[in-house]
Amino acid sequence: IAGNPVLFNENGDSPGRYEIYQYQIRNRTAEYKVIGNWTDQLHLNVRSMQWPGGVRQIPFSICSHPCQPGERKKIVKGIPCCWHCERCDGYQYQADTFTCKMCRFDLRPNENHTGCVPIPIVKLEWSSPWAVIPVLIAVLGIMATLFVVVTFIRYNDTPIVKASGRELSYVLLTGIFLCYATTFLMISTPDVGICSLRRIFLGLGMSISYAALLTKTNRIYRIFEQGSMSVSAPRFISPASQLVITFTLTSVQLLGVCIWFGVDPSKAIIDYEDQRTSNPALARGVLKCDISDLSLICLLGYSMLLMVTCTVYAIKTRGVPETFNEAKPIGFTMYTTCIIWLAFIPIFFGTSQSTEKVR
Repeated sequence: IAGNPVLFNENGDSPGRYEIYQYQIRNRTAEYKVIGNWTDQLHLNVRSMQWPGGVRQIPFSICSHPCQPGERKKIVKGIPCCWHCERCDGYQYQADTFTCKMCRFDLRPNENHTGCVPIPIVKLEWSSPWAVIPVLIAVLGIMATLFVVVTFIRYNDTPIVKASGRELSYVLLTGIFLCYATTFLMISTPDVGICSLRRIFLGLGMSISYAALLTKTNRIYRIFEQGSMSVSAPRFISPASQLVITFTLTSVQLLGVCIWFGVDPSKAIIDYEDQRTSNPALARGVLKCDISDLSLICLLGYSMLLMVTCTVYAIKTRGVPETFNEAKPIGFTMYTTCIIWLAFIPIFFGTSQSTEKVR
């Protein structure tokens, strides 16, 4: 009747004929408008179609957009052809389409997290204020120490220099010089040699200084203690004996360092944990000597023992006559030193790890 032939497909069904409508709003009036038809195949009038927002361009008909670099595909459960894009965050990088992996401990992800790059290595630079200020103080201290040494040498045979105990005074000045000179080792770029010298001289200067002061105060104490009981002079109060006692006390420090070298040889390491921040871009590796906080305190422990012992003798000799003027300045020095050490230890362990915390 319509003039169309009657046809059947292989299933015995007649082919379908459909008109395709789209719900559109024109001039605030909603209506269904024919935009195409189906007769054996699809015929669409794209120009007559409308999309939300008045857009004429056909929207993408896809389940998921391709993931950007540094993002992995996370398949939607039950819909294997659809996925969510999940960014590789922190220290992760995109290993493949579906996997994020952690970078090695000495690496960090690049800017788009598609691979790993080496973490920058930092150390205490000579131009840093944390280095410049200690170096200036050390230079001033060395100059003052050398000035005193030159003065002592020039007036070596005068009664004042003799009365001060020339031999122990020179030993004490040597210890003070080493304490100041160690500053340059602490700022130098760590390597096996520098780290070895740090172990030797970090505690040696203080050990020499405290050993000399301890020998002085012990000598004063024994003189007045013996004087209250007998008219005979105590033993080992000659300058040679005082030097032997001082060097014997100092040798204990050197022996401990030698044992330490045998048990754990010096080496420079790169510590990636001290400055491993949550933001990989700020992560840094710190080049430093392999000396732990506990090892450092143990290294200085013998000096602290000498200091405490010297303080005890300084307290015992606080009642010496005013004319015997060595004991009281030594006592005052040891009291203030104890206070400084009591403040140093909690501050040292309480500060965060950084390149400015010199090992």
